[in-house]
Amino acid sequence: MNTFITSPTAPAAPVHALHGQTMGTTWSVQCVSATRFDLHTLHDAVQARLDEVVAQMSTWEAKADITRFNHAAAGEWFALQEDFLHVLTAALAIAATSEGAFDPTVSPLVAAWGFGAHAGTRGRPTNADLVAARACVGWQHLRFDPAQGRIRQPGGVMLDLSAIAKGYGVDVVAALLKRRGIDAALVEVGGELYGYGRKADGQPWRVLVESSPDEEADSADMEPRVLALEGLAVATSGDRWHAYAQDGRRYSHTIDPRSGEPVTDAAAAVTVIAADAMHADAWATALTVMGASSGHAFAQRHGLAARFLQRTADGLIETMTPAFEQHLAA
Repeated sequence: MNTFITSPTAPAAPVHALHGQTMGTTWSVQCVSATRFDLHTLHDAVQARLDEVVAQMSTWEAKADITRFNHAAAGEWFALQEDFLHVLTAALAIAATSEGAFDPTVSPLVAAWGFGAHAGTRGRPTNADLVAARACVGWQHLRFDPAQGRIRQPGGVMLDLSAIAKGYGVDVVAALLKRRGIDAALVEVGGELYGYGRKADGQPWRVLVESSPDEEADSADMEPRVLALEGLAVATSGDRWHAYAQDGRRYSHTIDPRSGEPVTDAAAAVTVIAADAMHADAWATALTVMGASSGHAFAQRHGLAARFLQRTADGLIETMTPAFEQHLAA
C-alpha cells in the first residue's frame, strides 16, 4: 500500500477530494486547479471512465469483453476496443521482456491454486489439474493482430489483465483530469498511484511507501521511504495481501506461469516507479514472480526503479535499485 502524506506545516490549500469504487477496490483523486470546476460532474466523469475499463477488462463481469473472449470458440477472431488493445499490447511486450514471468494467460493456474475470479478448491491441485491448467497457459499461444485491433482465441486460453488493469485505470483517470484542465492531481486505484503538477503551496505530491506496516514496525532500522510524484507512478506488489495457509504451508496468490507453482522466493513487497501506472503495476508483479534475488538483478539490468522488502530470520531486508534511490524525496 502506498499512502498519500501531507506536510503539517504547509498552509491550507484548496485540495479537492473525490472517492469511489471500482475493480473490487476503491479509487480516489486529490486535485487542485486554478479554475473552478463542478466536483459532482468531475466525480461522475471519473467513475464513468473507470466503468469503461471494467466493462472491457474485468474477469468478474459476465458481459465484459475479456469474458466474452475467454469463452470464444477456438479459431475465433475477437475485435478489441481501444483500452483493451492498449493494455494487451503492453502486457504482451512485458511478457516477452520478462521471459514469461508476467503472463496475461496465467488465469487457469491462478484458479487451480484457489485464487481469482474462477477460483477452484484451495490447496495443492492434483497433478492432473496442474497439467490441464498449464496446457492452457502461455502468452505465445495468442495470435495478436494490433494493426487490425484483434486477437485470435486459440482455444481454452483465459486472459486475465488484473495485474495491469488497475494501473491503467489510474492512467486513464489522470488523462481525463488533464483534459479537463485540472492543474495537479494525485490519482489512486487500489493502492496504485500517479501524481502530476504541484499543489497550491508549490510542493509536489508526496507518498509514503508503506508496503508491510506490521512487519516494518518490527524492523527498527527500516527507514520510511517517501517519494515525490511529479509525472510519475508507483505500484506495489507482494505476497502479504492474498494468501492462505493449509497443511502447514503458506500459499501465495502470486503464481509463476513458468513453473505453475506459487512463488516461494517472493519478496514481502516489491515497489516499482515508472512513467505510468500501467507499467509500474505490471512490472511490480513480474519482479515479484521472479523472486527477491532474481527480480532485483533483473531490475538492475533493465534500469527499473524498484524496491524489494525481503523476509529473513532477522526481520525485513530492504534493497533498492539505483533508479529507485534517485526518486527518494529529500
